[in-house]
Amino acid sequence: MPARRWRVLAALVALNGLAGCGLNGDFGRMRSSLVHDDVHAWMGPAAAPGSGKSSKRPQLTDEERQLRDLAYPLIEPPYDRNKFFSVIGEVGLTIRPWTYPDREIYSSRLFETAYRSQTARYNKLIEDMRNDVIRIDPFFRTARYIADIDRKRAKSFDHVSKVSAEERSGTVRRMDENKAIIRWVQESLHERAASYKIALDRLVIAAPSMNAVEAERSLTLLQQQITNHGV
Repeated sequence: MPARRWRVLAALVALNGLAGCGLNGDFGRMRSSLVHDDVHAWMGPAAAPGSGKSSKRPQLTDEERQLRDLAYPLIEPPYDRNKFFSVIGEVGLTIRPWTYPDREIYSSRLFETAYRSQTARYNKLIEDMRNDVIRIDPFFRTARYIADIDRKRAKSFDHVSKVSAEERSGTVRRMDENKAIIRWVQESLHERAASYKIALDRLVIAAPSMNAVEAERSLTLLQQQITNHGV
């Protein structure tokens, strides 16, 4: 059995012991006791699988680490947050692809989940959209900084002589990973907005409510944020 699969199984066993105390803290984040500095380092190779595994990459900078930490909540499907298996996804041990295979999955999960009222469904939809709005600015501030630094990094190769071929290759691959993570979030945001729109349309048909007005405002704000950042 591949080592990666063993790690998945080990994580599942650990989850049995964690289920009673809860896996997530405020705002859908992992509990601090379960987080280490490079918990999202896997996102680089996952976003740019062609970058290879053997090259010597430089250690993640603080900003590169932050980029990954801020990116993760924007690529994790909202319906997976706070589930018992969310820790597996957080540390990159999920066995499913990190994509949105179907824009209707969000609305399907929203309708399949038991709520006491349709108002609670509206509130869940509004909460998910607002959470994404809050996350967008910090991510793109960091993304712009990383993109600027990587452009300067690339130019510096022409002026630095004592860099081995392996170091140069590893740095180039790190820059490729940074770009791929930013692109991953950009694509995810489009999919998320489309998924929320489908869910809202279904809710309006199933349960017309004044809550739809607030949900529409939240969706419009999210779409504006996405447009403002050139996504």
